[in-house]
Amino acid sequence: MPRFHITWGTGPEVVRVFREPVEEAEARGLVRFGFRHRVDDLIVEDDACVGVRGSLLAPDDDRPRGEASSREVVGDFELRAPAVVVTSGGIGHNFELMRANWPTERVGPAPEHMIAGVPAHVDGRMLAITEAAGASLVNKDRMWAYVEGVHNWSPIWPDHAIRILPGPSSMWFDADGRRLTGMSGVPGADSIGSMKQILATGADYSWFVLTQSIIEKEFALSGSEQNPDWTEKDIKMMLKERLAKGATSPVEAFKEHGEDFVVAGDLDSLVAGMNQIARGGRVLDADLLRRQIEDRDRQIDNPFCKDAQVMAIHNARRDRTGKLMRVAKPHRILDPAHGPLIAVRLNILSRKTLGGIETDLDSRVVRPDGSVFPGLYAAGEVAGFGGGGVHGYNALEGTFLGGCIFSGRAAGRAVGRAVSG
Repeated sequence: MPRFHITWGTGPEVVRVFREPVEEAEARGLVRFGFRHRVDDLIVEDDACVGVRGSLLAPDDDRPRGEASSREVVGDFELRAPAVVVTSGGIGHNFELMRANWPTERVGPAPEHMIAGVPAHVDGRMLAITEAAGASLVNKDRMWAYVEGVHNWSPIWPDHAIRILPGPSSMWFDADGRRLTGMSGVPGADSIGSMKQILATGADYSWFVLTQSIIEKEFALSGSEQNPDWTEKDIKMMLKERLAKGATSPVEAFKEHGEDFVVAGDLDSLVAGMNQIARGGRVLDADLLRRQIEDRDRQIDNPFCKDAQVMAIHNARRDRTGKLMRVAKPHRILDPAHGPLIAVRLNILSRKTLGGIETDLDSRVVRPDGSVFPGLYAAGEVAGFGGGGVHGYNALEGTFLGGCIFSGRAAGRAVGRAVSG
């Protein structure tokens, strides 16, 4: 899949390039919007989908973006058409549904505590409605949850989570204070492998331990609000934020206000702060952390070291862009010159649904027996970004947009052929 890791203008710009042609079509009478129309059922007649019916919700236009709107029902509606396209997203804010389909055998027990990387309306409701109408749902256990989630100190939606996009230098410990092993212990290298090690402890969180030098160079945050330079397409701001000394303003705000961040001048004080926010009655041992950090620190100056993380740091800095903008100069974690010390409690963050409504290559919905469901199409995340699971078990942030674009294009073209022909 093509990877759109970050676009100039971020999410608002991606939306704009699709929104403006649709708004122009509305002005010409080709499109009608149905805001506050909630679909409750697909109309199926003679084995084909011929429309939708549902509830009219009370007007509630003054809510800030992301805040849940009123669900007061004031009427009902029914709309009929030659084709219906379902593009309602995944299940990322429905923790109950995520736990019911959690891939326990592959990654371990479902987390007790999760935070939401998507708004509250991403609840999987239309998946259930479409399945009840006769569609096939496949690969329900394929979902993409990150392990580097932090609570948003200034949330837009309930349980609003932000993902840390880390460089390779932070040391990674499980909830008991034991360092994650292998490449799964290198931040950003193996999300599923990291998830397995974290959940194997019976906890649903882990820890980064790092320095001010590392956070300044290596921490980026997901979300358009956390990247105002890219979102506003402001080159001067971008150069100031990304190249000047110090962490970006959003990162420093999380360090100061975020409930998952602990800052201290020495390791004993840091661990004391970590124990104050540890969950499940777990208590970290400062001596255990110190031994592991000192073991790693001794590898920094060794050109023949075999520490996987230290090797990954040196390798990442061989790239010019990585060395300039993304990877901190190797240094000892316990070197006061690079302080203060920082710990970050990392939570499981919901993100994308990789399974969903089964479709063929024209985004036509498929029934459980493999036959095409006449009149019904699905695209985007509700269809697992294509077919009901185009990514398999793994995915990378940025590949999801491509699946939305191409499955949507396939659905549009197929509907056009069906309606015109």
